[in-house]
Amino acid sequence: MADHSFGFGKSGQNLFERLFEPPAVGKMSPVGKVVTYSVLIFWSVIVVFPTYWIVISAFKDSEAVNTGPYFIPFVDFQPTLDVWRAMFNYYPHCDGYAIVRQLALLVHNSVSYVMEPIVHIDPMEPQICKIWQAFTNSLVISVSSTALSITIGSMAAYGLARIQYKPKLGNIIAFVVLGIGVILTANFLSVPWQLSSAVALALFFLFARSLGKHFKATVGSKAILIWMISQRILPPFVVLIPSYMIFLEVGLLDTSMALIAVYTVTNLPIVIWLMYDFITSLPIELEESAMLDGATRFGIFWDIVLPLTRSGVAATALLCLILNWNEYIIAAFLSTSRAQTLPVFAELWGESPVVLAMIIPAIFMAAFLQRFIARGVLLGAVKG
Repeated sequence: MADHSFGFGKSGQNLFERLFEPPAVGKMSPVGKVVTYSVLIFWSVIVVFPTYWIVISAFKDSEAVNTGPYFIPFVDFQPTLDVWRAMFNYYPHCDGYAIVRQLALLVHNSVSYVMEPIVHIDPMEPQICKIWQAFTNSLVISVSSTALSITIGSMAAYGLARIQYKPKLGNIIAFVVLGIGVILTANFLSVPWQLSSAVALALFFLFARSLGKHFKATVGSKAILIWMISQRILPPFVVLIPSYMIFLEVGLLDTSMALIAVYTVTNLPIVIWLMYDFITSLPIELEESAMLDGATRFGIFWDIVLPLTRSGVAATALLCLILNWNEYIIAAFLSTSRAQTLPVFAELWGESPVVLAMIIPAIFMAAFLQRFIARGVLLGAVKG
């Protein structure tokens, strides 16, 4: 009996099949591999080219910048540090000794501020380099607002995910109408805002007690979540003028505190939306077991929810940090000199080294938190 064997090896394939058919399951055909990698390489060049252009422009002289385009260092143009020297020499107190002295002054003044209730230490007047001031402003404002956004937003997301809210829609509308009435009477009728606020609260309490029980429509956690994320859709110009007037009235214009407050409120919807998804992906049985053992809501949030969602927290924090670091419109509107950040400083002077200084910290932050980002994306994508 003849031995017959059947196979589908490469020897039985023609040229078309070898080029266009994958050799095995999970692998691409030679033509598919060439097309895929060609598209990826082409798109990578398009994405990376603006960053490459900024980097090489930071090492060009004025002639190479104005008479280009030149793309390849040591071939098209000779790299130089003239623009770096010119920029740091243009501003006073930007040499190495002055920057080291500013670090020492920062420590000295911080100690004098902390020890003021116990012993008086005269603070020293710093000689601030404009570039250093813009960099430290961006760093302090970005980190502080990100920390506040993550702290407040994660707790709000946990409340929306695990606690069922059902406020009456009529009570909410009444509260908004009375709030508008307080603003109108205080501004147009010259009624003291303390008096109008007290009257509005009393009216709201009476309204809620007498007529609130007759309202049937309620607002749940999902509706609150959608309303919060809808605030992020608003253009920044909608809130810029009111924010400017408020900070001007309270004396916080052109301060880091004003930018921290605005950035925190701006990023809260994003934090709440993302953290809500991460928290709801956790099994609720863990929290129920902790409640049976006597754990409080805050204890469950701190000891169980946060450790299990730390990857999501890291991914959300990095997103907020990058948004704060690169934000320009609000910073340009609310700061003039003291609280000026790097994006505003770079726009005013158009220096490639400043833009490069903005890019490098963001790259390090993304590289440091990359593993947390990957875990956070998988945590938010896989349910059940």
